Amino acid sequence: MSRASDVLDACKARGLMVATAESCTGGMVAAALTDIPGSSAVVERGFVTYTNDAKREMLGVSAESLDAHGAVSEPVAREMAEGALSHSHAQIAVAITGIAGPGGSEFKPEGRVCFGLAREGAETLVETVEFGALGRDKVREAACDHALALLLSAAQA
Repeated sequence: MSRASDVLDACKARGLMVATAESCTGGMVAAALTDIPGSSAVVERGFVTYTNDAKREMLGVSAESLDAHGAVSEPVAREMAEGALSHSHAQIAVAITGIAGPGGSEFKPEGRVCFGLAREGAETLVETVEFGALGRDKVREAACDHALALLLSAAQA
């Protein structure tokens, strides 16, 4: 059984709906969940917010956070997750923003991905994972898998 199936089962068992807010993964988390029949019982909506404008307009991420920290940062991941929760009917939202590659910079290297996990009635969790310069496809796959693990953990809490 896949991790996405486990997320769906755990959410169904608790009556939880999920929203995603994705940047570098471009909808991969939502796709992994909706590839499974019956996912409509759990997946409420997904936001693909690749640009800063999209993050501001669709999720309410503040220009101040983007200017001060950049899109690939824990403050922005937090605002993305909280924005997905407040702009949906979901009870759990995961956000992903990172540098999939190729490239990066001295300050934001390839493979750095920031995650946010918002849940109704709980403090929003944020973390940064350094996947390393694995190549674009592998960074995106690893980020998607990590986001699913965060959703599963939240659904089982």
